[in-house]
Amino acid sequence: MGRPLDQRLFAGGAADALRAAGDCLAVAARERTGPYSGASPDELAAIAAGIEPFPEEGIGVAAALTQLGRLAVRHGVDPGHPACAAHLHCQPLAAAVAAAGLVAATNQSLDSWDQAPLATHLEGRLVAGLAARAGLDPEVAGGVVTSGGTQSNLMGLAVARDAAAARSGRDVAADGLGPDAGRFRILCSELAHFSVARAAAVLGLGSRAVQPVPVDGQRRLRPDELDRALDRLEAAGQRPLALVATAGTTDFGSIDPLPALAGRARERGLWLHVDAAWGGGLLFSDRHRDLLAGIEAADSVAVDFHKLLWQPAGCGAFLVRDRALLGPLEVTVPYLNPDPPAGVPDGWRMPHLVGWSLATTRPFTALGPLLSFAAVGRRAMGALVDRTLELAAAAAAAIEGEPALRLAGRMTSPALGAVPFRYVPAPDEPGRSDRVNEAIRLRLLAAGQAVVGRTEVAGRVHLKLTLVDPTTSEADLAALVALVAATGAALDHD
Repeated sequence: MGRPLDQRLFAGGAADALRAAGDCLAVAARERTGPYSGASPDELAAIAAGIEPFPEEGIGVAAALTQLGRLAVRHGVDPGHPACAAHLHCQPLAAAVAAAGLVAATNQSLDSWDQAPLATHLEGRLVAGLAARAGLDPEVAGGVVTSGGTQSNLMGLAVARDAAAARSGRDVAADGLGPDAGRFRILCSELAHFSVARAAAVLGLGSRAVQPVPVDGQRRLRPDELDRALDRLEAAGQRPLALVATAGTTDFGSIDPLPALAGRARERGLWLHVDAAWGGGLLFSDRHRDLLAGIEAADSVAVDFHKLLWQPAGCGAFLVRDRALLGPLEVTVPYLNPDPPAGVPDGWRMPHLVGWSLATTRPFTALGPLLSFAAVGRRAMGALVDRTLELAAAAAAAIEGEPALRLAGRMTSPALGAVPFRYVPAPDEPGRSDRVNEAIRLRLLAAGQAVVGRTEVAGRVHLKLTLVDPTTSEADLAALVALVAATGAALDHD
């Protein structure tokens, strides 16, 4: 018989491996001088080309971390650096990092109870608690932890599509879309996330089924324009089935008028899906929870824990007002969730979540938010959310204080932490202005000094600060804004 394998190759060595990973992070932190190394795509491609993905012989965890782990961290972007403000890319809470280590080491999967016994019930508690925060009835509502807003939006529109078809007597899950599918329409803000159109394409409705509705000066969907769009569609014989309200647009952090849209959805018989992937963190705020007033009328909701709730990437949630509407996703698989046989002892009927998710094998991601709230508390978590709104106001003030910088419009009401702006060269010609702003972003990135976002507003290239790190200070923001202005001035005179 062969010798037994050393269990330290597997989870038996996880504690030592996690300590070595911590050492790797500590070394990388000492070596860092900015939010990014400054390496170009070509330089990183050359580094990656030198990595053998499947070496014949191993060197052990510690040596592998020294060689490859440190390299990966060194040339990653540090979301905890105050000059890293490009995307909705947060530094995770320490408790969330610890949870991720536990999840990886135990490797439970939520597709059957006997793979994740307590985890199955804890995910249910997280979803029910989130539903209650959103104003849904946790005894009736359902939902599941997802990989993020894109998956949650897909699920919301899938359930909306199936519910609309069922009202016409068609079972889409069993029989397909049918001849009327080309008439289905989905309405949303012109600033809604691209995943809405992608979901429509995946669901067989086509991206052209999505009808964008104009926004007002605060970048919120206009209810009067929604009325006109619905009238046009109905007059043309189309069939509006869903309205997507955005609670936190990517470029502006704007929140659509949820109460007004909820009223329109009721009047017109539309499924109301609220994409609160970003803004869902406001559910935990004492100061700004009212910005989400109206979300309690939603038929489905998307919330991301990996944005304003500081979890590692890949942690979102999908909520539905009535869990019975998840029926089209239900499956019975003999090796996962067989019907219980007669004589099962009391207390041993095993719940399962495989019929509520688009994924089968699925990690116990819910542990991250649960452990984080246990460590930090709801009140303190809400205060962290509030802090990001303060930072957005501070960034806007700093930008207004720089004569060469111009905000892309001020939000008169509190908004989430997106601040688009641009450097204004002299003369301010569109082509030249776009080139200078593109060059600012690239020069700061190549120097490893700052990671600043890029977007387009009214066809012009803009820079963008996305502020989701509550540990950033006003002084940090003032320094970052001054650096952008100085870099623009240098480029403007090159």
